[in-house]
Amino acid sequence: MAELTITTFLSVDGVMQAPGGPGEDESGNFPHGGWLVPHADEDMGKVINEIFGKADAFLLGRTTYDIFSAYWPKISDPNDPVAGPLNSLPKYVASRTRSDFTWHNTFLIRDVVKEAADLKRRFEREVQVHGSCGLAQTLIEHDLIDEYRFLIFPVVLGTGKRLFGTGAVPRTLKLIKSGTTSTGAIINFYRSAGELKTGSFA
Repeated sequence: MAELTITTFLSVDGVMQAPGGPGEDESGNFPHGGWLVPHADEDMGKVINEIFGKADAFLLGRTTYDIFSAYWPKISDPNDPVAGPLNSLPKYVASRTRSDFTWHNTFLIRDVVKEAADLKRRFEREVQVHGSCGLAQTLIEHDLIDEYRFLIFPVVLGTGKRLFGTGAVPRTLKLIKSGTTSTGAIINFYRSAGELKTGSFA
């Protein structure tokens, strides 16, 4: 059975909105699109390529699907470590407002909470979530993520969509992998370690 993993780019203050360019997601009048780009490097590329090499399928929010489908089909090299999997593997899009998708091998998911377990049973390695802020909020709220992969970049944005919102389930996470890039990004992989525990130094 596959695991459900999420990979996301974050600022130090937890913002995940529009890391790759000014036009990605301007909702809420977000002014900082493309904030990741000056910090992208070979180290980051190696991590991303490794992650995509583990995918059997993708689960995406509609906005991220729109961003990906406008770009990645233009890269036709099947050996490209990111475009290859994205263009060929099944893509499941969580949407309540859209049902028509033109990107090869794309399918609609209406109720991701009910269907996530079935998706995991269909595959052996990973069902991967990338970006997809709204979808991520739902998955976090229902504690459906097996592994979190955060690439945290040395910027503070102050505004924008954050990965962990008010609906996040209090949890303890276990760090299973950590590293840094040449531009100062911190790469942390976490798995759930159970319910939140508290204590006192008194």
